[in-house]
Amino acid sequence: MQMNASHTSFVALGDSFTEGMSDALPDGSYRGWADLLAGRLAAHTPGFRYANLAVRGKLIQQIVDEQVETAASMEADLVTLVGGLNDVLRPKCDVVKVCALLEEAVERLAPSCRQLVLMRSPARRGPVATRFLPRMEHLFGFVDDLAARHGALVVDLYGAQVLGDPRLWAEDRLHLDGEGHRRVTEAVWQTLGHTPQFDWTKALPDSVPLSWPARRAADLRFTRRHLVPWIGRRLTGRSSGDGLPPKRAELVPYEF
Repeated sequence: MQMNASHTSFVALGDSFTEGMSDALPDGSYRGWADLLAGRLAAHTPGFRYANLAVRGKLIQQIVDEQVETAASMEADLVTLVGGLNDVLRPKCDVVKVCALLEEAVERLAPSCRQLVLMRSPARRGPVATRFLPRMEHLFGFVDDLAARHGALVVDLYGAQVLGDPRLWAEDRLHLDGEGHRRVTEAVWQTLGHTPQFDWTKALPDSVPLSWPARRAADLRFTRRHLVPWIGRRLTGRSSGDGLPPKRAELVPYEF
């Protein structure tokens, strides 16, 4: 594939996945696949501009209400939209409504940019993903249909076996770690038609399974640090993103 140098600006929309959790930097902030992709694109395009409107915890209705019109008005060359997974992972979810809102977003964004990119989000292998599998597959099937109708590209992260490996996920079991985000960056990069830099689908080396005590200790840490607070937010109607601004609200030149 030849290098595609046509993208001079990039706007990312979404939730914690696009914000970059949990690709943590030394100062406690998050980097993530969208920042990494912007850096690659900027390295080939002087004056490259980048905005990231994502905020952790956002549902698809909030993405539509708070991000879509802003992104469309920026008229960027490249726009990525990833949303809906927070909705389908909730105990009660109207998947048909989620798909309708996603379609509303795509109908507004697709005409405003040169290239719209959608994704089939990655899923960590385990009982949680299995429980919500029918909803996820319904959503991802609709994403494929939307892309076909609106000329968007789809990055199939869900279908990549390696991104289900628990070793590419953070302790909270909800977000990819730094290596996971690096692989997502490469997946989007290749989907855009750029020269591959590495095989992002390559499986991790075999490892020695954790002992039973180590697994139980990890489960207890997860429950105390992440599951209990998550349940508390659900019960009180709060979100991890309440009061937080977009990660990068203005479409401005990317700085290394």
